[in-house]
Amino acid sequence: MSASREKQTRQTSQTENPRTAREAQQRKEEKRSSVLYKAVAVVFLLVVLASVVWRTNLIPKMSTAATIDGQKYSAAEVSYYYNNAYQNFVNQYSYFVSYLGLDTNTPLKNQFVSETAASMLGIELPGGEETESEDAAAPAEGEDADAPAEGEDADAPAEGENADAPAEGEDAAAPAETNSGMTWHDYFVDQALENMSVIQKTLEKAKSENFAYPDSVQAQQNASMDALKATAAASNVSVSQYLGGVFGAGMTEKVYSEQLLRVLQYSAYVDAYNDSLSYSDDELESVYAADPNSFDHVSYEYASFSGAAETTTDEEGNTVEPTEEESAAALEAARSSANALMDELASGGSLEDVSKNYEDASYAVNDNATYYAGSAVSEWLYDASRNEGDTSVVEDGTTVYVLEFHNRFREEYNTIDIRHILVPLGTATLTEEDEGYAEEQEQLKADAKAKAEELLSQWQSGEATEESFAALAMAESSDGSRYDGGLYSEVYQGQMVAEFNDWCFDASRKPGDTGVVETQYGAHVMYFSGTNLPRWAAQAASQLRNEDYAEWEESLTEGVSIAPNDPGMKFVG
Repeated sequence: MSASREKQTRQTSQTENPRTAREAQQRKEEKRSSVLYKAVAVVFLLVVLASVVWRTNLIPKMSTAATIDGQKYSAAEVSYYYNNAYQNFVNQYSYFVSYLGLDTNTPLKNQFVSETAASMLGIELPGGEETESEDAAAPAEGEDADAPAEGEDADAPAEGENADAPAEGEDAAAPAETNSGMTWHDYFVDQALENMSVIQKTLEKAKSENFAYPDSVQAQQNASMDALKATAAASNVSVSQYLGGVFGAGMTEKVYSEQLLRVLQYSAYVDAYNDSLSYSDDELESVYAADPNSFDHVSYEYASFSGAAETTTDEEGNTVEPTEEESAAALEAARSSANALMDELASGGSLEDVSKNYEDASYAVNDNATYYAGSAVSEWLYDASRNEGDTSVVEDGTTVYVLEFHNRFREEYNTIDIRHILVPLGTATLTEEDEGYAEEQEQLKADAKAKAEELLSQWQSGEATEESFAALAMAESSDGSRYDGGLYSEVYQGQMVAEFNDWCFDASRKPGDTGVVETQYGAHVMYFSGTNLPRWAAQAASQLRNEDYAEWEESLTEGVSIAPNDPGMKFVG
């Protein structure tokens, strides 16, 4: 699987939850390179920030801001990576940014990185050791800290839940701000220079090997530059004005295009490197054996009782928190109910039927639960001595559970490789409140399906090979995978939207199958490439690739000289 596809899976997968020790280490290994992967798309994200970050000072175009192993970079060039690092950070951590102590409305030079943020990000503050928590409190990208694990009912045990993390949509309580000696500006300068050093050394290696970049590199650069011009035009400014508003007055279309190409070339070479990595069955089994909890799933059912005391409201409408005595009483009542249910269960009957005798019990089944370190529920379910039919009362936070274990398993089904061409829905002219909205939506769907069927017929009337499908995807698809010929590799159950997923994992599916699938995103022309590694093995291979890439990248940049230079550096950020 290529690095570009692997990173996409890594960034969107709900099951790649960085709460286990193994995945926390993985995240640390990826911290430098992850920013680079998304740098290309930043131009589409920054348009909303242009009015905020407009620079009025003129950046001397020839002023050197940094030198990396003798190669000089201007302030505009460093600013390209600085702004990408900043925007990708905000994008990655989303609503958790304020919890990290970063205020996006305050100049970065006026904000210091807190010890809490340093610990969670695994960065070294001046005068101290690199800080790293055993299990970073930050939830995965896009994940609600209070949400149940994938496949769980909303009332499922909060396995590994971080009680101190903010819920999505809430204002996170930022850690106390202290002068750590490192501002957020310093942090993003460091990120930019590290990323630049990685790209420079990688491109040097590619050149020494006479590496031939694929045609998709130039195609993606052309498309990105066209999108930049369209975005500037839509904002009623020139490309130079738009780039100046985002990156500073020294940024030109030429500088932007050159750095964009470097990032694309870097990604292409890294893709090739990762594609060259392969692992034996024994190697994959060794990864599994070292930490089976990170790969195994469990099936169980449970009845839960809330032991949290309710808040009340005083005469003035203010919320009154429960007293310690009220909280203790509520928890004891939940324990009593759970123990009573457990006693009744021991006398016969199913957990589902017995739980109906308790009005305050919430019953559910989870057939595909994952492990979360620190969760009392997970620790009980994943105990090596656990057998089918085992039951127990387990207290986790303010919730008391009656658990019944069914089985523990490894996901042995094969992942699949699929190519597709996305035909998106056209632009709607009506809103949901407008008369005729439903009819317009149906017409947009019909138009997308007709176009998809036309593309499928066009492919069938030609060579009708996987290679010709990839070429058609490059030319016609609106999905980001077009530059990989529409390919998604090692796709697992539940990764894609339901209609897409069901077509891919149809039991009758065989290599070479084609079809048209309609989803909320439009119509997809499908080409089934075949099966790939079992799901667990694909996860193990991904871990080994991450580790090998981190080691390879470290060897490339070992001993590299990175020197910020004045006066150019003062114009960065």
